[in-house]
Amino acid sequence: MSKSAPPVTPEQLHTLAEDLRVLAGKLRRRLREESHVGDFTPSQVQVLNLLERDGPATVTGLARAHGMRPQSMGETLAALKAAGLVSGAPDPNDGRQTVLSLTPSFRKRVKASRAAREDWLYRTIQTRFTAAEQQQLATGVNLLKRLVGPLP
Repeated sequence: MSKSAPPVTPEQLHTLAEDLRVLAGKLRRRLREESHVGDFTPSQVQVLNLLERDGPATVTGLARAHGMRPQSMGETLAALKAAGLVSGAPDPNDGRQTVLSLTPSFRKRVKASRAAREDWLYRTIQTRFTAAEQQQLATGVNLLKRLVGPLP
């Protein structure tokens, strides 16, 4: 006969939710420390992430995606262009607009940043956890994937 786990109380679930939120924030900060990409404003990070995830876009498209005016987005993009992170080319469908994309040099920096974070995670998991704990962590990661995945 297998024993099932005792039921979790609502209070325990609230504590778990709080602990998970705090832990996720600490992990995010630690990974940021390991990334060595640079200091960006939240708006700049959003734009860079959007361009990486969705590909090239116009100022208007980026502004719409962030719920801001194109003029405000233009200010954010000007700083990113000046830093050599974003470049523009004429829109082949509408020559009046510019299509913006990440520069190849910034893509290299992003790749190196991810590698640094993954290397830190790998080394930390390898040195701080036993084989059994590493397996537990793998199980936990699968549970977290379900937590943030699409609703059934």
